[in-house]
Amino acid sequence: MPLAHLADRAVLRISGPDARAFLQAMIPSDIAGLGPASPLAAGLLSPQGKALFAFLLHAEGEDILIDCDSAVAEALMKRLAMFRLRRAVGIAPAPLAVFAAWGEAAPDRPADPRLATLGRRWIAGPDAHVPDATPADWHAHRIAHGVPEQAEIGTDELLWLETNARELNAVSFTKGCYVGQENTARMHHRDKVKKRLLPLRLAGPRGDGKVMAGDREAGTLRGAGAGDLHMALLRTEFLDSPLTVAGAPATLVRPDWL
Repeated sequence: MPLAHLADRAVLRISGPDARAFLQAMIPSDIAGLGPASPLAAGLLSPQGKALFAFLLHAEGEDILIDCDSAVAEALMKRLAMFRLRRAVGIAPAPLAVFAAWGEAAPDRPADPRLATLGRRWIAGPDAHVPDATPADWHAHRIAHGVPEQAEIGTDELLWLETNARELNAVSFTKGCYVGQENTARMHHRDKVKKRLLPLRLAGPRGDGKVMAGDREAGTLRGAGAGDLHMALLRTEFLDSPLTVAGAPATLVRPDWL
């Protein structure tokens, strides 16, 4: 069954006696849920509640490993360092690799915390496994399940709940304060999520990336996609409407959690 080395991911190590308290005050997830067999879906938000970075956390002894998109790893490290102040926290790159497996593969590895059907997710040495799937295979798998990552989320563009954070276990509404909490909690309690990142299957080219419902713009494609599968930011009022992209039909691939 498929096992992929996600070479487009990087690993950062957060160490020191204040590491957990530091992250608890920063992220919308509850660090209490992080354990050796329990990774945690998380992110870093702007004060307005917009997603700056999306990542996974893994426990390694007393340290915490951040599994993030390699394209934003340096920026994430700098952002975290800005808020470290006088805390006893180390932030550094780690020479490790991210692996994902789905189907019946790697049953002894931790489950992906975002969605059980995604499969398994873990960090190991770069040569720990011989992959039989590619990062492109993985992206097709997770897009089909409605799980966005950094390329679709972008930086300071979408509100955290528009990325399906509530449905994909990447936010807690019972923990203490964190950056961006006010707008995130308000959207949740008032049920104000009017746009979502969701998968579309295209029957033609992506064109200008606009998703249309008749003559009305229903959303826009986000990220590079995987084959005919693309993630789109869609207005929820159009989820049951016939959709097109560049004049060709586009079919909503409705995740089980939707």
